[in-house]
Amino acid sequence: MDVLRDEIEKDLQQLQVPGASWAVIDDGEIVQRGSAGVIEAGRPDAVTEDTLFQACSISKPVAVFAMLRLVDRGLLDPDEDVNRRLTSWRIPPSGEWQPIVTLRQLASHSAGLSVPGFPGYQRGAELPSVVQILDGVRPANTFGVHADLVPGTWFRYSGGGTVVLQQLLEDVTGTPFRSLLRELVLEPLGMMASDYAQPLPEELQARAATAHDEFGRPETGRWHSYPELAAAGLWTTPTDLAAFAHGVRDAYLGRQEALISPERAREMLTPQINIADPWDPMDAMGLGTFLADGGRRFGHGGSNKGFKCYLVAYRDTGQGAAVMTNGDNGGLLADRAIARIAAARGWEGYPYEVTERSEVSSDEVLRTAAGKYRLSGDLVMEVTASDGALDVIFGQQAVLRFAARGDGRFAARWVAAELRLVGSGELTFVQDGEELECVRLS
Repeated sequence: MDVLRDEIEKDLQQLQVPGASWAVIDDGEIVQRGSAGVIEAGRPDAVTEDTLFQACSISKPVAVFAMLRLVDRGLLDPDEDVNRRLTSWRIPPSGEWQPIVTLRQLASHSAGLSVPGFPGYQRGAELPSVVQILDGVRPANTFGVHADLVPGTWFRYSGGGTVVLQQLLEDVTGTPFRSLLRELVLEPLGMMASDYAQPLPEELQARAATAHDEFGRPETGRWHSYPELAAAGLWTTPTDLAAFAHGVRDAYLGRQEALISPERAREMLTPQINIADPWDPMDAMGLGTFLADGGRRFGHGGSNKGFKCYLVAYRDTGQGAAVMTNGDNGGLLADRAIARIAAARGWEGYPYEVTERSEVSSDEVLRTAAGKYRLSGDLVMEVTASDGALDVIFGQQAVLRFAARGDGRFAARWVAAELRLVGSGELTFVQDGEELECVRLS
């Protein structure tokens, strides 16, 4: 009896996630593969081990791995100002101050750059160029990328920074990113099912899972497209993600077939900056990968519209797993699945119990927090209630989601900040140990 599959099938039903696929590794080798559910709700086509899913933000460590290959070749210096090598676009000055940003900072989300993530584009919509994305001009649907923190001082997740890396790799090599990643990473590691293809070519669409919302309903057009390739554009399978984890470990161990040097692999798995994310079992950021236990455990999660996934591996034992899903509630499914795998296989130091994100007492209570507030000086904060969370716009910033932690507390996913709901809709903003009263305007 396949206990893992049985539990995942139960979770598919409970969480309204149509399908999932997974791979388990031990000593760097795949020891179990599986799949459950369907490619699209309402259709009979089953998810298989070869079904393509969007890797979402797991696209990032794969892109960083390619960057490190170019560092090994002497084409890039991880500590050089990236504006010296960018030719199609440059990180803009902030007023009279021109920030210096390095590849190391881009790869560790410590560059102080804006734009945490990307919503994608519905199929058939006009897609922006990379430069349009970086400048934040139409048809791009996000703000431009710029530095608004001092680089190197603070972890702040920036998909925008990864797009800067994407443009830099193209500028330095003169090769389109999709082709470059196929040459540098995907084909050499045997990731033959994987492709940075946005939009997805017609010949691959029959193999691809459809994205679904939190109620298990298919997204219009089946999925969104992500021209932000390095940040969110990889289509792949759990088997291929396991091959990537194996490739990182091979390099760390200095094996002959490794694609990057042991020095680069050690940098990849060495904490570059601490992180403050209450939902992540990792506590530091390496180059492209989240880390725990001093780099002994590494991995990355992913969240695109209608897709959620997670990859985790152990540097020394070669244990690990990848789980991919085609539903907005798939993050919890992946967390549960990997915790079960970890418990069954005795992963050292892994949190076997999944702390689920608590909801507040009722939707009615949550909605009392909705409205506009003055936070500090003239900064206005606009709050809306959505799916058990608070979506917040600070002034001109993009929407930042604060997920419920219970007891009226909401934590931001990508910054070290909380909102606390007390009384009848009164909010307090907490950041860096300081509390700010939120003065309601409407």
